[in-house]
Amino acid sequence: MPSFFHAFLSPIQRWARMTAVTFGAAAISLIIPGCADRATPQDEAPDGQKSAAGDTRQETDAKPALTVAIITPQTSEWPRMLTANGNVAAWQEAVISTEVSNLRLTDVKVNVGDRVRKGQVLARIASDTVEAEVSQAKASVAEAEAMLSEARANGDRARQYQKTGFLSAQQINQYLTAEKTAVARLNAARARLHSEQLRLAQTVVRAPDDGVISARAATIGSLAQPGQELFRLIRGSRLEWRAEVSAADLGKLRPGMAANLTTPEGERVQGRVRMVAPTVDPQTLNGLVYVDLPAAVTEKGLRAGMFARGEFELGRARAMSLPQSAVVLREGFSYVFLVDGATGDVQARVRQVKVAVGQRKGDQIEILQGLQPGSRVVAAGAGFLADGDAVRVLAAPTAVSQNR
Repeated sequence: MPSFFHAFLSPIQRWARMTAVTFGAAAISLIIPGCADRATPQDEAPDGQKSAAGDTRQETDAKPALTVAIITPQTSEWPRMLTANGNVAAWQEAVISTEVSNLRLTDVKVNVGDRVRKGQVLARIASDTVEAEVSQAKASVAEAEAMLSEARANGDRARQYQKTGFLSAQQINQYLTAEKTAVARLNAARARLHSEQLRLAQTVVRAPDDGVISARAATIGSLAQPGQELFRLIRGSRLEWRAEVSAADLGKLRPGMAANLTTPEGERVQGRVRMVAPTVDPQTLNGLVYVDLPAAVTEKGLRAGMFARGEFELGRARAMSLPQSAVVLREGFSYVFLVDGATGDVQARVRQVKVAVGQRKGDQIEILQGLQPGSRVVAAGAGFLADGDAVRVLAAPTAVSQNR
């Protein structure tokens, strides 16, 4: 029995000894910090390899972000422009109607968009009734003429015997009065005839001036009424631009100044200021500026009622500008990058500078504030740069050409 227990306990004792050794090593590692973290000689890199890696990292940090060319802005003469919006409208729009009443329209000869000449027939109204009244008026004139002829003969005879006493004074006075009455009746008959002839002429609706038909309300079979609109006519085919300008800018505009509009097709149309409104809208604080447009403007796409954008040329002034490629728009602000360093210097640095921009002319942008005339600015590729980036300067400063 003792030999059996001894054989059974031997593995247990060996396992206990191994466990004790393991816990002892762990305790030593806790007592001596950093002992387990020491790198083995195999994990450490040679000194030569570590130096080479450091040099590569330094070369990467020193490498320029971009090779750039630099330019300097130049001051030149720029036109001063005032931008405005407004509607295109007819210079004068004539309302064409008739004076006859309760007569039927029998013919309409024009439609919207037709060009007409002064006196051209636009529509016809039934004239049978008016023609009959004209004939009746002519008969009345003939009757009045006959009565006047008889009254005039009696009046001549009365004047002949007035001194002889052959006729009494009362009878002579009757003859002379009848003659005057006959003259008055003839004049009244003629006036009525003239009135009926005018009504007959008004049954033909004619164009009051040259122009373009802009609206048509006349339809065949409808009854014409006095003052009822039949057509609208743009007189002379002339259009004007009614620009809305703020009250602060109205004083800068004068009749005769040039104004440029842009058509929906992209063509530019030049007009002239005809009149500046003497009043300002109290709600919008804007005043109207009336600009005459050339007669052929409709061929370039402008129509009455269109909304248009244009510019007034106020004069010329000195301005500093840069090409559009040198100006970067970030977060709603405009920036340029100034270069600090010599030509070919790989250590040149750029500084981001905020600028205020003005109007544009072609690919040039006016610089209002934030830049000096002799500043060295990155010409292109500024959108790929950040403040403090290293760059290689490719060329010496060049002036921006303004001869456009």
